[in-house]
Amino acid sequence: MAALTEEQTMIQHQAESWVTKNASVQEFRDVRDGDSEVEFSPQIWNEMVSMGWAGIIIPEAYGGSDLGYLTFGLILEQTGRQLSASPLFASALVGASAILMGGSESQKKNLLAGIADGSEIVTLALEEGPRHAPKNIALTADSEAGVFTLNGSKTFVCEGMSATSYIVAARTHGKAGHTDGITLFVIPADAAGITRTKLNTVDSRGYANIEFTQVKVTDDAVLGTVGEGYGLLESVLDRARAGIAAEMLGTGSQAFEMNLEYLKTRVQFGQVIGSFQALGHRAAGFYSQKELARSCVEAALQAIDASAENIDEMSSLSKCKVGEFLHGMSNELIQIHGGIGMTDEFNAGLYLKRARVLESSYGNQAYHRNRYAQIKGF
Repeated sequence: MAALTEEQTMIQHQAESWVTKNASVQEFRDVRDGDSEVEFSPQIWNEMVSMGWAGIIIPEAYGGSDLGYLTFGLILEQTGRQLSASPLFASALVGASAILMGGSESQKKNLLAGIADGSEIVTLALEEGPRHAPKNIALTADSEAGVFTLNGSKTFVCEGMSATSYIVAARTHGKAGHTDGITLFVIPADAAGITRTKLNTVDSRGYANIEFTQVKVTDDAVLGTVGEGYGLLESVLDRARAGIAAEMLGTGSQAFEMNLEYLKTRVQFGQVIGSFQALGHRAAGFYSQKELARSCVEAALQAIDASAENIDEMSSLSKCKVGEFLHGMSNELIQIHGGIGMTDEFNAGLYLKRARVLESSYGNQAYHRNRYAQIKGF
């Protein structure tokens, strides 16, 4: 476990207290059972913004606090525990990272302050198929006289319904499957030719499919360099993977604690079931997995803060290890609770559904095992 600074410890405790009180699983249920198109509470989001959470990785010059990715991860872990829905991850981490690393000074001035104060929700539009495949970009961006015309579609865009701008991965030349020819664009969500359709997902979040039909932008919408955006894209994705791993850690940790509490209170055959050796061994095994996952997640976030050379390696390691823990732990949550675990009234099913979506986001365990092996030269 990382040695936290006094400031980080204070932020962690504040986040734990606030999320438990104000953005609990019950709040998530209320949104799920309501008619919200964006699938989060604007009031809760505004409160997160007022606490400065949306500006954690943004430099002070652009309205943020520049407290780093590890600090952001501590907050995401707490929102993961309570299944709190908001654009915090999609915009304040993924969107902000893309602008910070690839944006021009003009783009930074125009967008980062808005992300920090919540007036802008900037999200990445990447996937075009059922699986995470950053190289398989087929959406085209044809250029003529300094104007790019985008045609194609994106699927499963996180916070796609609430976004004010999209960071769009498009192909300015080459073929799908090639790294050369990928370009990133920052495009307003209300641009002519953009159509978004809400997706009904098992985890009840604001995902959307986005259609681009003759969407025209000038070269000042380019993020980074035309045709050379794949390296930037992977750097953004590594930060997304480490961030979402922190949220997954929180989701899995809460599932573990729910199980532990049940083992301590459920009585069968005249004694609490936690006293049964087989169940005790299972709990001990998951505790070990949890702490190993935590070490991997915090190491990845620290690597990003330190601009280390192995960020890609550590991000894949963290996403894979925490994915393995969360997969098994969310299953265990259902199994240990038996029949009640299968009911909607109990929260276990909500954690299982969210777990499956988080596992597949930005690459599942198999994807990152393969990527990690390639990075290590196997």
